[in-house]
Amino acid sequence: MRADVPDSGVDDARRNAWHQVVTLGKSLYGLKQAPRQWYKKFESVMGEQGYRKTTSDHCVFFQRFDDDDFIILLLYVDGMLIVGKNADRIVQLKKELSKSFSMKYLGPTKQILGIRITRDKASKKLHMSQDSPLTPNFKLTEKDCPSSEKEIEEMDNVLHASAVGSLMYSMVCTRPDIAHAVGFVSQFLSNPGKKHWEAVKWILRYLRGTSKFGLSFGDGEPMLVGYTDSDMEGNKDNMKSTSGYLMTYARGTVSWQSRLQKCVALSTTEAEYLEAIEACKELLWLKRFSQELGFMQQRYVVLCDNQSAIHLAKNSTFHKRTKHIDVRYHWIRDALEDKRFELDKVHTDDNLPFASTSSSSATFT
Repeated sequence: MRADVPDSGVDDARRNAWHQVVTLGKSLYGLKQAPRQWYKKFESVMGEQGYRKTTSDHCVFFQRFDDDDFIILLLYVDGMLIVGKNADRIVQLKKELSKSFSMKYLGPTKQILGIRITRDKASKKLHMSQDSPLTPNFKLTEKDCPSSEKEIEEMDNVLHASAVGSLMYSMVCTRPDIAHAVGFVSQFLSNPGKKHWEAVKWILRYLRGTSKFGLSFGDGEPMLVGYTDSDMEGNKDNMKSTSGYLMTYARGTVSWQSRLQKCVALSTTEAEYLEAIEACKELLWLKRFSQELGFMQQRYVVLCDNQSAIHLAKNSTFHKRTKHIDVRYHWIRDALEDKRFELDKVHTDDNLPFASTSSSSATFT
């Protein structure tokens, strides 16, 4: 990397000898290469201390010790979270890092990236939160988009996209209960109407009334379990289905998704089958991630409330109503055959992602 010679501090003779450019000895803050150079330096320092990054997420470093102790470090830009059972080892790690970097210890984590973290050590509980979804019969379509120049001009003055973006951040971080509603209103960002804006305001009012809702983790059995669900033709404009999954660990939610499927499903079985594949892909990533950190379990299960979809996944059958499904979606059959996970039945009333595919009322704590 080369840069122009500074205007001051260099005489003309030396400036001419350097041909008016200099080679940088190290990366400068603000260059596009700076983040990568910072990460490579941090990775090198962590490697010297015996830590290695996970292949599932390169911003997670960990080390396990002979006495079954461990330390996990999560890196986000230049901020770090350190988790471990031995306080002395954590202090030692901070001392070693301080030799290479200028660091400031902020104490036990209470807030990061806008997420409040509350810990109750006595009851072994942790809660994450941030500062009413759509009613069951409420529908939005392209017919609600502004049709006249006057309506378009009125909506230009509304910060619709900005508000939806803020809702998306809350949904991604700590609020799976608004996943379906936010996904619904985000389908009309290019040309929102007044009715779409009213829907956004309803979600904002719901969040204000449930500001204490969030993710809770306790001393439940350390088991990774997946849930999957899908509706049928939920989008009335293109007849595509809305599907979702939810992953829990020790009864706490760790991953979720609600999205519009990419193709039109011809049956409920097909819609549920396609989403079961997405859920199983996420479970496999979480399985590998948790195993890298040393957390093992005997069974990895995804639960689905559609028996026909489960049967289609477990049996290599081809018949009139399913033989058109693209062969790449049958990847799940090979994965089940290899016993990489299991796909089991759950009753609809016990299926957690139902709120990710429906605007029916639901309670979250």
